[in-house]
Amino acid sequence: MTIEEAILHCLASQNRGMRTEQIAEMINRQRLNIRKDGQPVTSNQVYAVICRYPETFVKAEGRILLMI
Repeated sequence: MTIEEAILHCLASQNRGMRTEQIAEMINRQRLNIRKDGQPVTSNQVYAVICRYPETFVKAEGRILLMI
């Protein structure tokens, strides 16, 4: 699963906004995305993906929400 798909999965399964740290923690705990170097996904990576897809994700009140 790509990191974008993992973020979508996390937000859809929680049905609420989440902080980037919470999303990264959930991705790593459930092993939804494994980096090529084997390191855990960071909240900075999650934030970078969020910024790349403004048509899918929205930042509001310190939380990330789905636009869909």
